[in-house]
Amino acid sequence: MAKKLHATLLSLAAVLCLPVGAQNVKINSVAQNNRYDDGEQMVSKYVGWNAELQKAIFVVDNGIYTTTWDGSTITTPVKEPAVNIADFYSGGKYTDNAKAIWANNFNLMYGNSGSLYVDGQLITVMSRDEQSTPDEELFSVRKWDAKTGELLSDEHRPKSDCLESAGMAYNPVDGKIYGLFYLTEQALGEEFTGDPDFFVDADGESSDADAGYCICTLDPVTMKVTPVTPGLYYYNFVTFAINSEGRAFALTSGGSAGYLDEDGRMRNINNELTGAQLCEFDLSTGLMMMKAVPAVDEETGEEYTEWVHPFSATGYSSQFRRQSACFAKSNPNKMYWNGYYNSGKGISNSGSWTSLPDSEWRTNGKYDTALYEVDVNTGIATRLTKIPNRWTFSAMWVDGDDASDGSGINVTTGISNTTSRQLQTKRVYNLQGQYVGTDLPQQPGVYMMDGKKIVVR
Repeated sequence: MAKKLHATLLSLAAVLCLPVGAQNVKINSVAQNNRYDDGEQMVSKYVGWNAELQKAIFVVDNGIYTTTWDGSTITTPVKEPAVNIADFYSGGKYTDNAKAIWANNFNLMYGNSGSLYVDGQLITVMSRDEQSTPDEELFSVRKWDAKTGELLSDEHRPKSDCLESAGMAYNPVDGKIYGLFYLTEQALGEEFTGDPDFFVDADGESSDADAGYCICTLDPVTMKVTPVTPGLYYYNFVTFAINSEGRAFALTSGGSAGYLDEDGRMRNINNELTGAQLCEFDLSTGLMMMKAVPAVDEETGEEYTEWVHPFSATGYSSQFRRQSACFAKSNPNKMYWNGYYNSGKGISNSGSWTSLPDSEWRTNGKYDTALYEVDVNTGIATRLTKIPNRWTFSAMWVDGDDASDGSGINVTTGISNTTSRQLQTKRVYNLQGQYVGTDLPQQPGVYMMDGKKIVVR
C-alpha cells in the first residue's frame, strides 16, 4: 500500500510540475536558407552606397526569427529584431550609420556548418568554398547578441580546426558545450585500423581521407574542438541537441524507401517504421548508445549478439541538409526538430512514389520543411505542421525556456560567473547503457549507478 501511494504521489507531482501553457511554445531560430534550385536565393535588397562609410548597404532575409506553435498551428517565421530601412535611410540619404551597419551585418549570419545558442548569445559557423578559399580561412566564425542581433566578433579559422558540425548544444549537467563535429584528416587508433572486420583502408592512407563525426567539447571563446573519444561515426547526421537532463541526441536524415501508412509515417517491407533515426550519445565517453539483442545466423544457425539502436526510427525521411533541433528546459522528453517534409520524393501525378521534379517545387512540396516533435524515449516523431515559406534553421531554442539561460557563459570573454559547474547529480543507467534518470526507478530490474549494480525488486 505504501509503495502504491508513493507512486501515486510521484505521478501527481509530475502533473503539477508540467509547465503552464506548454502547448504555446515560442521558438527562436537562426534562418539558414530556403531551398531554391532555379537560381532564386534569399532576398537581398540594395539600399544604396554610403559615402561616409564607403560601403554598400544591403538588407537581407538572414537573421534571427521567431515563430509560435500553439498546439494546432504554427505562425509564419518573423524576423526579430526586425530591420526597417526607414530607421536609417530616408530622403535618399543615410540618417543613422550605426544602424545601417547593424542591418548590413545580418548578411554575415549564415551557419551552414552549424550554429549555437547559449545564454542569450549566438555563434554561427560558415564554411567557405574549399576550392576557392585558403585552408587557413575555411571557417568564418561570428558571435552575436541573440536579442539585439549585434555582431560581437568576426574571425576566420583554418580547416584544421574541424568546425563543421551536425549541431552544437549546451549541457546543463556539467556546464560544457558539446557538438557532433566532422573530423577530417584524423589518424585513427589501432583499436579501429587493426580490426579488418571493422575497418578497411581502401586508399592506404588512414590519416588522410578518413573522416567522420565525433562527440567533442567546444570552447566558445577560443573555438577549440576537443574530441571526447577517438571513435568516429559515419552516419548522415542532420542535427544534435541536449536536453535538461544532459542526454544528447542526434538525428540521421533517413532513407526514402518505403510506403506511407495511414498516419503518414514511412514503413519498410516488414511494416517497421523507417526514415530518420534517433541516436543517443553518452557524453562522458562520446559513444553511441546501442542495445544488445540475441540473433541467429539464418545460414549457419549460429547464435550471436546483434547491437541495434534502442529506439525506433522516427517514421519520416528528411534530406541530408542543414537542420536543427532543441528542447524546452521544462520538458526533457520532447525534442523539437526542424526537418524537411520529405526527401524530395512524393506521390506523382500518376500515383506512384517517386522523385518529384525540381521545376514544380513551389507546388509539389518537394522542398517544404516542417516542425516535428520527437519522443526521445521511443524515437518516434510526430509531424506537427508544415513551416510557412519552407524555412530551414541552423539553430533553434525555446524562448525563455532554454537550459543554457542563466549559465553565465559569455562567448567572447568566457564564463562571467566564477562558479565551476561539476557533475553533482547521480546518473542511473539500465544494463543496455541507456540513461534512465537521477533516481532509481520504481520498475524492478538491474541498474547501474556510480559504477555499481543495484537490484530493484
